[in-house]
Amino acid sequence: MSFSAETRVDLARFWSTIERSAEIGQGRPGGLARLTLTDSDREIRDQFVAWCREAGLSVEIDEMGNIFGRRDGLENDLPPILIGSHLDTQINGGRFDGIAGVLAGLELVRSLNDAGHVTRRPIVIVDWTNEEGARFSPPMVASGVYVGKYDTQWAHDLIADDGARFGSELERIGYRGEQTCKAGEIDAYFELHIEQGPILDAERREVGVVTGGYPSHGMRVMFKGQTAHTGPTPMDLRHNALIAGARWLTAVDDIGWEFAVHDGKATGSRLAAWPNKPGILSESAQCVADVRHPDPITARVMAEKMRRAAQSAAAMAGCEVEVEDEWTWGGDIFDAGLIGLVREEAVRQGWNWRDIQSQAGHDAYHMATHCPTAMIFTPCKGGITHNSEENCDPEDFRAGLNMLLHAVVRRADR
Repeated sequence: MSFSAETRVDLARFWSTIERSAEIGQGRPGGLARLTLTDSDREIRDQFVAWCREAGLSVEIDEMGNIFGRRDGLENDLPPILIGSHLDTQINGGRFDGIAGVLAGLELVRSLNDAGHVTRRPIVIVDWTNEEGARFSPPMVASGVYVGKYDTQWAHDLIADDGARFGSELERIGYRGEQTCKAGEIDAYFELHIEQGPILDAERREVGVVTGGYPSHGMRVMFKGQTAHTGPTPMDLRHNALIAGARWLTAVDDIGWEFAVHDGKATGSRLAAWPNKPGILSESAQCVADVRHPDPITARVMAEKMRRAAQSAAAMAGCEVEVEDEWTWGGDIFDAGLIGLVREEAVRQGWNWRDIQSQAGHDAYHMATHCPTAMIFTPCKGGITHNSEENCDPEDFRAGLNMLLHAVVRRADR
């Protein structure tokens, strides 16, 4: 067998790896709770490394726990093609978010092995650590370190809600590697991902070519007040950080509704107060919120409203406020040449496709700041995601997997 324009992936084999992954770190029925650097994360990492080695790949692990499975090319001094995503999940996560992208890279390599085809450039499959940010904040932290956005030591010192330290957990599960977490020269990066939205499924499209991401702005804010008894403390003497946080998150939600008519979104996703007990006012409240909009100018307006709302919420509750962290991503960040390459494969192979924007964060966003990057979206039922009811069937991946295979080979052989 040789590689040709008609070569296709083994969909049943790909699905078997999805099903095996779904056995590791099970959460609510049908879903996964495989938080990063937990024992279940170690188990899926071990399985992924075993799969890579069975496929003839050499495996390297960097100091952030990122796993790289490398398939040599004919000219190994050329910059490689990277294909990646993540194997960690949300606490009530599904079986496909991120996971499908890593295992798509594995199936691509297996298909090349079946065909006996060695590409001109090396191909590297990547599992990025802590994409979700469900245990350690911020999300996409290891790919961020890889491209120089974050410092390694800063990332190693991140503390989870359970008190665990990122670097110590890497060591505990045996995935703090020796390789420096720093990107070298990369020819291109590809990431396949379920859409995490309802558009492809609603339109009965087989695949989406991602043209960019909704401009998004996020903040982690700390409100500081003072503990006091809930009974005798007069209203005008209260400094309740919990109320400040609640007011802010409600105001952020209102911003989302204000701009919803043109698909703006605003989310209050976290409120962690202390002491957070009956009979006492809370001294501190850490909150996380973000805003998103397809228009970058409107997204910035929403972000400024979010910032001002934090000051207003603090003042109304008699508290102080500190912005601990801010982030932004999205926009027209993906490479026009790679987008065109993926589109060509969609047309050549005859799939029912459309251009689409990403509305969630992905490791590809960080990679796009370093090298030409493209994403492919596959449909998921009803757009349900970050939920144990997230659902796909094998046919949902057929178009995306085969487009990825041929786009990567064309790029890797040039």
